[in-house]
Amino acid sequence: MSSWPIYYTAGQLPLFTFLPLFLQMPLAVLDDKIWFPPVDDAMADGLLAIGGDLSTERLLAAYQKGIFPWFDGSLPLWWSPNPRFILLPSELKVSKSMKPIFNQNIFRFTINKAFAEVIHHCKETKREGQEGTWITDDVERAYTLLHQLGHAHSAEAWCNGELVGGLYGIRMGKVFFGESMFSKQSNASKFAFIKYVHQLQKEGVQLIDCQVYTEHLESLGAKMVMRQQFMQLLQHLL
Repeated sequence: MSSWPIYYTAGQLPLFTFLPLFLQMPLAVLDDKIWFPPVDDAMADGLLAIGGDLSTERLLAAYQKGIFPWFDGSLPLWWSPNPRFILLPSELKVSKSMKPIFNQNIFRFTINKAFAEVIHHCKETKREGQEGTWITDDVERAYTLLHQLGHAHSAEAWCNGELVGGLYGIRMGKVFFGESMFSKQSNASKFAFIKYVHQLQKEGVQLIDCQVYTEHLESLGAKMVMRQQFMQLLQHLL
């Protein structure tokens, strides 16, 4: 395949059912060479490119450039939204309702003790407003390999010996890129997230990428920043 970037307008693309019909700007189509267009080329919804694969090299290159995969079809879609949803560990908010959870030792916290189980639970969890999950079998395999290579990490919440909540993501430099979380018991994922943020802060992490807005993470202190500010933080902390 050509090593040069290939661009199509939406009207020239095959009819992928998972692509928005309103796409008007040029969309980069990735080939077997590992490259990404500038993030400023992303469309209004943050979609930047389509295609490529989920190889370790491509995934790490994407995160270094502030790009992440998110799709529910056969071809990867690559995103760099503007604004970007982030959490600065120093701005983490712990509600009064969560304090008894910690004081009563309801959950036990671990790191990297059950990565495979965490990502599988994230994959199987049904979420309001979503028909399916973006965590396909290929995604599960790709991030499990990243974990085995030391790039992807998980945080877990246990209750009576059972895994009841957790999250996973990518750690690079002083940045943690959060990917997904699950909870089988009330407050379990929030407990794991808070504990992990505290641990990451101790280890020098200064930025947690939450990617896109959720009310859940906003309640914990996450906020929107413009892409340019996010990229400046990213370049400095990586």
